[in-house]
Amino acid sequence: MADSSFDIVSKVDKMEADNALHQAQKEIGQRYDFKGVGASVDWSGEKLLLKASTEERVNAVLDVLQSKLIKRGISLKSLDVGEPYPSGKEYRIEASLKNGISSENAKKISKMIREEGPKSVKAQIQGDELRVQSKSRDDLQATIAMLKQADIDVDLQFINFR
Repeated sequence: MADSSFDIVSKVDKMEADNALHQAQKEIGQRYDFKGVGASVDWSGEKLLLKASTEERVNAVLDVLQSKLIKRGISLKSLDVGEPYPSGKEYRIEASLKNGISSENAKKISKMIREEGPKSVKAQIQGDELRVQSKSRDDLQATIAMLKQADIDVDLQFINFR
């Protein structure tokens, strides 16, 4: 019997992120507490740029964006948020969406699978994703359950289960 396998990836759906951004823009435009403070959130290349007149308001803009990302099914583990910094008369926060598993995190996940997972399971790093193989599908499902319970600072998706 051939080995069964699945891939572990960390990807953010760009369209869902875009939808969350538009919902956040709409709420910021309608809320009374954001009137006259120059609050905005927009794409700046691949990054998200949040602006407001004070540090408290720019943090409130961030809260709105985070709530919209959660509603669209995007984990906050995928959001890399910088510190608020002054820029002229306004405060800004730069945030980016993380795609792919860094080699450092891939090694950590691979080590976790080797040490804590079923013995028949083998993990292989392939670029920014991991391929996990085993003869037993039950062992693969146990590995997925173990990784879902683990405290990893990356949002993981399990794809191509065959």
